Amino acid sequence: MNDTATFAGLDPITLGDALRVAGLPGFDRWQDQIRRTGGCADPIHLTGWTLHKDKTTGETLHHYSTAGEPGGRLRIACGNRRASRCPACAWTYAGDTYHLMRAGLAGDPDKDVPATVRDHPRVFATFTAPSFGPVHNRPDHGPCRCGTRHAPDDPALGAALDSATYDYASAVLFNNHAGELWVRFANRLRREIAARAGLSQRELKEVCRVSYGKVAEFQKRGAVHFHAVIRLDGPNGADSPPPSWASTELLTDAIRAAARHPYSSVSVPAVEDQPARTFQWGRQLDVRPVKAFGDGSDLTEQAVASYVAKYATKAAENTGTLDRRIGELAELDRHHVPDHARRLIEACKLLDPLYADRRLWAWAHMLGFRGHFSSKSRRYSTTLGTLRQARADYRAAQERAALGLDDIQPETVLVLADWQYAGHGHTPGESALAATIARDLRLGRETAREELCTLVDEREW
Repeated sequence: MNDTATFAGLDPITLGDALRVAGLPGFDRWQDQIRRTGGCADPIHLTGWTLHKDKTTGETLHHYSTAGEPGGRLRIACGNRRASRCPACAWTYAGDTYHLMRAGLAGDPDKDVPATVRDHPRVFATFTAPSFGPVHNRPDHGPCRCGTRHAPDDPALGAALDSATYDYASAVLFNNHAGELWVRFANRLRREIAARAGLSQRELKEVCRVSYGKVAEFQKRGAVHFHAVIRLDGPNGADSPPPSWASTELLTDAIRAAARHPYSSVSVPAVEDQPARTFQWGRQLDVRPVKAFGDGSDLTEQAVASYVAKYATKAAENTGTLDRRIGELAELDRHHVPDHARRLIEACKLLDPLYADRRLWAWAHMLGFRGHFSSKSRRYSTTLGTLRQARADYRAAQERAALGLDDIQPETVLVLADWQYAGHGHTPGESALAATIARDLRLGRETAREELCTLVDEREW
């Protein structure tokens, strides 16, 4: 660790704490723990022990206790997907999402998805929210409606041109119902595909399946929209070929028709002073075919998977809201929440008692959105749980090898353990040191990736 780079720019309190931590007897072991978490910004602290015994002889094969660890604690990764909360764990989550999405596009035998899935019709579609009023933006040609040519990082982008007429109530209610809107669209899509194939719904299930993976993204204006990979398979999913009539053109046409169909809408009844509302996708519907790697297209399998993975670790923070639940409106002042985001949050507070079952205040930090940020259909590809289990199994095998237990059959070993939660997080100095470890690990990964890409290019050449 470069001490000069680590301590440069730290305030006196953080610097003093970092020097204190670096001078402790168990500092090397503390660094090792943080490296094992990937440089986690908010690690979970555990106390306890684990014991491995031979079931037949009763011999103790290995014993571990946190009593000998720094502070008597073991630190493990928090696993938070939000990059604003823990960049290190978000990086792992994004990696898992990338592999999940790419497997459904290019195939991966290790994930039980055959390479022939590349021959299936597949598109990348973006479903946007409707307009709730004009906002500051950067049009392709000319200035914003306000007469200004906004810079890409202008904080005014996304804010209402006229906050007095902007429909904040509809904006948060749309976000709140976006998940249901997707379900209705997905159901209608199957009907549209069946109609174009000249089949009934039941007949369609026997020859074709619609598979998808999607992620939610917040626009600057605080409205959620979805990016989705949508694919046509045979009746058994990715490992069965789609019927001969299935094509990218048919899928694209069916998606556009389903998104515009009245069935693909959600109605919200009138309550007290709030009018009845009907929500549907916005006019900006982008549907493009996904091409294979190396065909000269910008929208390749890798590009789509990377794009989806990037947004899987983000939430509403880019609108200026908080990345955690809000206890009271006074918090908005303490955290300097911008006016547009504040008004959306206040709308959640105002509407919450009118739509009690929608839990708008509980999800005010998400501007009303309460769905899953990333989801997929059952047969799209592997699952995040499967990927995590594979990583856990790999680390368990590493541990057995390090303990000299790899030659012993796992079923002959009795494992006893007792773990207790003991807190989470870092002191200010630990946080600065952990951030440095995370940067070093990230740099190492990026260097290794660049070397691998160079090697692949040289072999192809």
